[in-house]
Amino acid sequence: MTKTGDIAPKRLLSIDILRGFDMLMIIFADHFFYNLNEGVQSGATQLLAEQFSHPDWFGFHFYDIIMPLFLFVVGAVIPFSMDKRIREANTKASLYPHIIRRFIILFILGWIVQGNLLHFDIDQFKVFSNTLQAIAVGYLFSCMAYIHLGKKARYVLFSLCLVIYTLVLEFAHVPGIGSSELMPNKNIALYIDQLIFGRFDDGYQYTWLLTGLGFTATTLSGLFAGELLKSRPQSNRTTYILTLIGIIGILLALVLDLWHPIVKKIWTSSFVLLSSGICFILLALFYWIVDIKGYIKWSFPLKVIGTNAITAYVLSHVIHFPTIAKQLLFGLEQYTGPLYEALTSLGGFLMLYLLLWYMYKNKTFIKI
Repeated sequence: MTKTGDIAPKRLLSIDILRGFDMLMIIFADHFFYNLNEGVQSGATQLLAEQFSHPDWFGFHFYDIIMPLFLFVVGAVIPFSMDKRIREANTKASLYPHIIRRFIILFILGWIVQGNLLHFDIDQFKVFSNTLQAIAVGYLFSCMAYIHLGKKARYVLFSLCLVIYTLVLEFAHVPGIGSSELMPNKNIALYIDQLIFGRFDDGYQYTWLLTGLGFTATTLSGLFAGELLKSRPQSNRTTYILTLIGIIGILLALVLDLWHPIVKKIWTSSFVLLSSGICFILLALFYWIVDIKGYIKWSFPLKVIGTNAITAYVLSHVIHFPTIAKQLLFGLEQYTGPLYEALTSLGGFLMLYLLLWYMYKNKTFIKI
């Protein structure tokens, strides 16, 4: 990792702010709304808590967009970050040390965050089990596609990822079970993870290895959005195009869902289309507000979080800030009663935010 005083040049501000919005959902919203509902127990807070949790299997909640949006934004930055490297590179092979280095660092951070690496117990270690590792896979193959393939070929690759993954999930044979089904413990993606990783498998219903096809497709969808933004002047027309693509993606997902259901845990192709469609619409909204209309003052907190997103993600998972907040706010429990847990969630987030704000003010941006 490196420390730098400069954010990548020519990057649209809306991309950093959208990333900050995504990170806000990850590091704060889920546990805050859960604790708020525990304290209030109203219909409104129950609805919010439900939307900030994942469905058991089929279906889609708002919280399901958070991980795809992370991959999508990574893809959207690729055209901005890779073009200069490609122009200055003597050979295409010389581009790979940076890409591989980033892949490895993301994987190691994933082990730290959710792979139980810090337990120092081999029996608890998980090889592939975290969002950062999904990003690593999507980033690696999307960069390779950007370096070696033309635009039309990248669209073909995106389509092949979805088609191949769909056909394998629907028609592959699972030893000891029969035909693969989109059900827990009956799908080929889970069988492959258990076969390859063995005792180091994730251990839950989520799948990772074969699901890399879906991760790559999601990151590629972000790359397509980044190419669109980079190639066109900033205008309302660009906003309309992003929105239209998003609507088409959502409609295609709903049609495919009739045969190939939306399941976030195994990242089905219908889930890729739905989440990517929503990501396009979110990007269009942020792009229109921030880059077209120039309304940016409101977005400063999101910018602070978004420009150090990986730092925010890792710290929020390694250090439990709400627990630290309890050491400072314990005297308020007698007055806040059932709302105390929500208060400490808010306090923990503010502690993390102050750290990120200090880094931002001192122009310290952790990049990998």
